[in-house]
Amino acid sequence: MRTLAVTQNITLDGRIEMLDDWFSPQRMGEVDNADLRAENERQDSAADAFLVGRSTFTDMRGYWRDLADDTTGVSAYLNGVAKYVVSSTLTDPDWDGTTVLTGDPVEEVRALKEQAGRDIVCTGSISLVHPLLSAGLVDEVRLFWYPVVQGRGRTLFPDGLRLDHLRLDRVERFANGVALTVHRLG
Repeated sequence: MRTLAVTQNITLDGRIEMLDDWFSPQRMGEVDNADLRAENERQDSAADAFLVGRSTFTDMRGYWRDLADDTTGVSAYLNGVAKYVVSSTLTDPDWDGTTVLTGDPVEEVRALKEQAGRDIVCTGSISLVHPLLSAGLVDEVRLFWYPVVQGRGRTLFPDGLRLDHLRLDRVERFANGVALTVHRLG
């Protein structure tokens, strides 16, 4: 079975909803972010599927699909990877390589995990991630911790969710002050 990895950018106070300007994807292309960019490229090379909800998908499509002169490599990755968007309203994804999953999100993702392939990465998509965590479908949580406190916004883990037996698999600090923690579930 394929690994479903939830990858999130997160503030020190545990917020993943980007309400302020603490995260700038284009800053990843800067020289002092070379180690962070290399980690993202390493994770991208281990994945062949990108999973998101409709809101995150339309935001990403609007930004990354036609971005010229992208120094981060994200645009090239997203334009080339198989994309899966969970939506009951989207009919034309308007982005090559995209499949719209219209059924029950938990069952759709369970079936996707059973297909042959490499990692499936889900980012953003808070409304999608919550039921996937509750259903036990997430195998790995990758958190890129940004050294800011936003003070508001949604969190990765919904109130009432309990996850036992998380195993810290990896910790890495990058030159720009961001830290990565990788946790395995189960």
